[in-house]
Amino acid sequence: MAHHQMKTRARMLALAAATALSAIAAGTAAHAETSIKMILNWKYEGPQGLLFLAEDKGYFKQEGLDVTFDQGNGSGAGVPLVANGAYDMAFGDINALIELAAKKPEDAPVGVFTMYTQPPFAVAVKADSPIKSPADFPGHTIGGAANDGALKLFPALCSITKTDCKKVEITNMQPNLREQMLMQGQVDGVFGYVNTIRFSAKLIGVDPDKQLRFIKYGDYGMDLYSNTIIASKALIKDHPDAVKGFLRAINKSIKDAIKDPDAAIAAVQKREPLIKPAVERQRFDATIRDEMNHDEIARIGFGDVDETRLKKSIDIIVKAKDLQRTPPVAEVFDRSFLPAKADRLTVMN
Repeated sequence: MAHHQMKTRARMLALAAATALSAIAAGTAAHAETSIKMILNWKYEGPQGLLFLAEDKGYFKQEGLDVTFDQGNGSGAGVPLVANGAYDMAFGDINALIELAAKKPEDAPVGVFTMYTQPPFAVAVKADSPIKSPADFPGHTIGGAANDGALKLFPALCSITKTDCKKVEITNMQPNLREQMLMQGQVDGVFGYVNTIRFSAKLIGVDPDKQLRFIKYGDYGMDLYSNTIIASKALIKDHPDAVKGFLRAINKSIKDAIKDPDAAIAAVQKREPLIKPAVERQRFDATIRDEMNHDEIARIGFGDVDETRLKKSIDIIVKAKDLQRTPPVAEVFDRSFLPAKADRLTVMN
């Protein structure tokens, strides 16, 4: 009898232990975070505080996400890195995505949240340069980082403006040398985003308002979207809720950053102590004003795209680069992961 009671007690203890272990395992699974590795468009600068606050305020963790940010090397560079599986997401140029979708639709990632709604692409020249418009490019040398968005779109600008860009010498350079090489006369112009060049010039003692001029692509019919959060097909397929959670977190982060820009700059400085906060605050403000504030936001909400406008952008890229396939809008941008429209309409207010 005693032996039977001991066996029964042992079984009950074993069952209790198994139940406890099962509960621990279930709890661990319930709290497991989805890892997302994201590459940025550029080095750590003021505007990236828009994203960093989501991590610092715990918004990613609230969504069950563990997000890692890596510095980028140009707005076009992230697209192929997401396509080949090196990253799950990128903050990169949607126009580079259009080109890849035309060439390799099975590999191309998808835009899910557009942040730069105005075209920031430009060629910067010195104020006294004889280059006044794209018609003056032939016979001159223009430099840029290999993955710079403006450089990648140069054929489209040439096509639209009917400029013979075969007579333009293109030279690649390290991003950190761009403004110096321009001011030293090693190149006649440089490719880049207006505000990236403007404030990088300030950091080396150049007054961009007096010493530089910008030939902006948007002034020549290239009304294009730009930097967009893009996601890999694998992430979308395997973790659709993680994509939605990421965008909810980012949407809140952007609202917070616009309300408190100094907090956004502090988030950048936390990751890169060598920045000059005053200059990065100016860069941040200019980015909000010039690159993220299109009139259409009041109608469609921040993060979304106007399909007619995006279709025109696709047509511009396909024609300029003589691509053999025109990807449909739905292949380039998927709005199904966006936060509720009511939450996006108030981002810029």
